[in-house]
Amino acid sequence: MTIDLYYSAGSAPCRIVLLAAKSIGVELNLKPMNLFEGEHLKPEFLKLNPQHTIPTINDNGFVLWESRAIITYLQNKYGKNDSLYPKDPKKRAIVDQRLFFDADLHSRFAQIYNRNTVGGATPDPEKVEHANKALAFLDTFLEKSEFVAGDHLTLADLALVVQISNLGVLKHDISPYKNINRWYAKVKVTAPGYKEANEDHLIVVQQMIEKFSKR
Repeated sequence: MTIDLYYSAGSAPCRIVLLAAKSIGVELNLKPMNLFEGEHLKPEFLKLNPQHTIPTINDNGFVLWESRAIITYLQNKYGKNDSLYPKDPKKRAIVDQRLFFDADLHSRFAQIYNRNTVGGATPDPEKVEHANKALAFLDTFLEKSEFVAGDHLTLADLALVVQISNLGVLKHDISPYKNINRWYAKVKVTAPGYKEANEDHLIVVQQMIEKFSKR
């Protein structure tokens, strides 16, 4: 079994796939992509993914992109049990809802932190407030459960924890959200391979921020 992953360590969606693969128990053949040099626009990659986005996987000819689609596919095909992504329709629906929420959270923060703001420009206060409302929603989700979709780790936790870890590097204040902080600390020691798949790569995010801040 050879599953190629086209990725960049600085990309949160790519690290979602790296982290989920550790929990699922899937080995990935890593193919780093340098977006700044336009490697995602080369003809050979466009043949795989005409949207030229990463992460992209090639599982023996089956090509798929979009991080949440990838991790649910990997779990459905290679998962040893359904703990990460329950087969029960209601439990799975909660995980799916949280994954869709993760996409919204990512979008809200992407509107704040761009090349201009990480380079020193002041973020739009309305956009910051809009993003913080998403954090408040997440904090509410965690009021009555240890993890975001219930009482055990799921794919939704693995997606969301990567997004939250980025906020630390971006120095976005999450201290008001006690449930998020409790959950964040727990997932970091619960998710298999967390340090290798996510935390160790945050230095790349920091380097990108420093690069833009010097411009």
